[in-house]
Amino acid sequence: MHEQGLGYLAIAAKYPENWKLDGAPAHAAKLAQNWIATNCSDFIVKDEWPPNSPDLNPLDYHVWGAMLERYKTFRPKPNIINELKKVLQTIWDDLPQNSINKAILSVVKILRACVKAGSGHFEHVFK
Repeated sequence: MHEQGLGYLAIAAKYPENWKLDGAPAHAAKLAQNWIATNCSDFIVKDEWPPNSPDLNPLDYHVWGAMLERYKTFRPKPNIINELKKVLQTIWDDLPQNSINKAILSVVKILRACVKAGSGHFEHVFK
């Protein structure tokens, strides 16, 4: 396994109750699935994940969008990876915690809508 992957597994082992995986190939890999199933008590196997669930993750439906909007206004744009990392870290550090907290708390409402829709489409409920 790649060294970075081992680092993620070490973090997962330290905080086994705080993981939500998406359909990324690394998350769906048999080795990752077996390790997480063994080490994380509330793990949900990939076959039970909603097929496309960005609305179930506050990072996907709130934080990344807020960061992108801030990045669009950032000048000058970074030219190398290290500059980009610094810019993104600055944007992350400047995100208002209250806004992130509201996004996290809204997950309950979103999960209830998902369950009510039988894990089908539910976006129209919020429009």
